[in-house]
Amino acid sequence: MSVQTSAPQQRLAPHRGAVPLLRNLRIDATTMFWRSLRTVSRDPDELILALVLPIAIMLMFVYVFGGAMSVGTDYITYATPGVILLCAGYGASNTALAVANDMNGGIIDRFRSMPMVGATVLFGHVAASLVKNSVSTAVVLLVAIAIGFRPLASPAEWLGAAGIVLAYVLAITSLAALIGVSVRTPAAAGGFGFVMLFLPYVSSAFVPPETMPTWLRGFAEAQPVTPVIESIRALLVGMGTGGSPVHDLASQAATGIAWCAAITLVSLAAAGWVFMRKGR
Repeated sequence: MSVQTSAPQQRLAPHRGAVPLLRNLRIDATTMFWRSLRTVSRDPDELILALVLPIAIMLMFVYVFGGAMSVGTDYITYATPGVILLCAGYGASNTALAVANDMNGGIIDRFRSMPMVGATVLFGHVAASLVKNSVSTAVVLLVAIAIGFRPLASPAEWLGAAGIVLAYVLAITSLAALIGVSVRTPAAAGGFGFVMLFLPYVSSAFVPPETMPTWLRGFAEAQPVTPVIESIRALLVGMGTGGSPVHDLASQAATGIAWCAAITLVSLAAAGWVFMRKGR
């Protein structure tokens, strides 16, 4: 009697090509984005604070200090671009705090135990911050228009200004993510995050650098915020520092975008490296 033996079935290993990897990466990134965005509904105080503080600062500068400022034009016209970037800075400080809370709250360990790309947690925070900052910036701009800001921009100039604002928001949000993933406690993240809020004050945001001491003027003109503000101001109202016409818009815009791109790339690369290193 012969016994027939069937050949063992071969199990095909799952295909792990580039397409499934990219699909999983997209799913993980989208999930983390919506997770970060839903925090607004659970904690609306974050968005309210990011709106109220820049608006309060704008009202204070315009109605309290504006009469004493000599900028060559209405002070609301001069100061609004700086307030827009200040609003983005408050949003970025919240991102640093949110990332630090994730890193210290145990949720990251749970994510690492799941079949997902862990670094998409950082992507979710950065992408959600872009959306939240866009909303808060639009509200601040509407308030500025209500109290006297009169932009003269064409549709193309509006698009250019919006692109520069988004590039700046992406840069400081990426830097905030690096801060949040690097510090040991959420309190430290909040402290370092608020340091970014001081850069617009030491720039051409609220006073012309020409009015500053020589040593401070050099820093104000060389730091990343000034070319971004000058580009936005030139695109929206057609003037530069001190109310003078802008003749070097292309140079200012190129410098500002180059700063934003460099900060974004370095911050995201460093944040990803720190995140992976802490997971070992």
